[in-house]
Amino acid sequence: FFHRDPKRAKRHKDEPDLNPVISRTPTSGENPKTFFILHPPIHSQLHSGLRVYPSPNSLRSPLPHSDSHPDTPRPEPRRWLRATCAPGLSPWLAQEIETLGYEVEAKDHTGVEIRGRLEDAMKLVLNLRTAYHVLQRFGDVYANDPDELYEKASGLPWERVIPGRGYVSVISALPKNSQHNSMFVNMRLKDAIVDRLNRVHGYRPDSGPDTNRTVVHLYWNGDHGRISLDMAGRKLSDRGYRKIPMIAPMRESIAAAVLLEAGYDGSQPLVVPMCGSGTIAIEAALIASGRPPGLLRSNFGLMHLDTFDSSLWEEQRRIAKSIRNKSQPAPIIVSDISPMAVDAARKNAITAGVDHLLDFHVCDFADSPMPPTRTEPGIIILHGEYGERLGHHDELEATYRRIGDYLKQECGGWDSYVFTDREHAGSVGLKTAKRTTFEHGGMDCRLLRYEVYAGTRKPASPGS
Repeated sequence: FFHRDPKRAKRHKDEPDLNPVISRTPTSGENPKTFFILHPPIHSQLHSGLRVYPSPNSLRSPLPHSDSHPDTPRPEPRRWLRATCAPGLSPWLAQEIETLGYEVEAKDHTGVEIRGRLEDAMKLVLNLRTAYHVLQRFGDVYANDPDELYEKASGLPWERVIPGRGYVSVISALPKNSQHNSMFVNMRLKDAIVDRLNRVHGYRPDSGPDTNRTVVHLYWNGDHGRISLDMAGRKLSDRGYRKIPMIAPMRESIAAAVLLEAGYDGSQPLVVPMCGSGTIAIEAALIASGRPPGLLRSNFGLMHLDTFDSSLWEEQRRIAKSIRNKSQPAPIIVSDISPMAVDAARKNAITAGVDHLLDFHVCDFADSPMPPTRTEPGIIILHGEYGERLGHHDELEATYRRIGDYLKQECGGWDSYVFTDREHAGSVGLKTAKRTTFEHGGMDCRLLRYEVYAGTRKPASPGS
């Protein structure tokens, strides 16, 4: 299925070169100018301005090739999959995706794109730690206003992917300078989907804001609308273990990115003072144990599509379970001066199933126990106070100076990190070895790395 714009004769450079599939004839009310039936033999004769998107369910139907058995299903083609993330997390997201064995086709500030099949989408939602969503591209439409969007989106084959008696939610991303109201845009796209399904089936699915079932995503910029199926549904960063959030907790995906940036893999001791609700420590335990975060959840958007394959899903879950680290990770020390925070962190860790890997202490950050290191230096990460965690200015400045003194006096030989906002990045009083930019809760933040040497640092020998 595709839509045609005579002004766009050239295929966009990032479009996949996918063969079309045989479709049914247009139903009543569909515009035949934007709805085509294609056979592979005439693909080469088509105008290059056509955007082609195979319909997922039709890929299970046989194609009338003379050299193939009529009962042999066509192999599923690789489609565009976009893993989205918080602004700035794409380097670590790309690192994760490449570690899973995929080739990154494109990357920008808020996402990474690959080509893959349904099983690849399953693998991504189960394993990615730094992602928000996994979007499978469904179709492109060109519309100048919400009513035209309705008309164009009504021509897409929604009945092949969305259950007629299911539930659908529409979310959208529009540029800040867009003249359109996102809620109205969502409503018109939702109307296009359910009206189409009503014409085909004689009944329509329920709809609303809940993202726990079928979710359709729209990115609309100018007159170009890109429509995708959200394979995650609820954000992948919503693991489900943080039942007690405390004040301004770090989002799970950002905590995972911080740990990846620090090079943490579970083989080195980790100390997390000022733990709050325990997000950094819990994410570390999941990494150390090799446990994919998607195993904490039982519900994903892809499970509510008509293309869902339950046997394939169970196989991917089995594979995800099999990659756990069987060896005991190095100690993870978790502390906070607030008994309430430590209790919340412990309960959240129990929900995540990693409490046995964490050693909890109620104490000032400067009194946190330091376990012995093995062959590698240990890692210490402090999530400083700022924003909603902000205290009185003078007291806060004194706290950051104490953090600097603590790292210098007690953490010699350790890889030391402080996560804070840009305003307080210079308050620790130590020379930073590296500053990594993060955006957290709409705030410009920094992960500060300090090289703290045990004893006196020896000068480099001549010629070294």
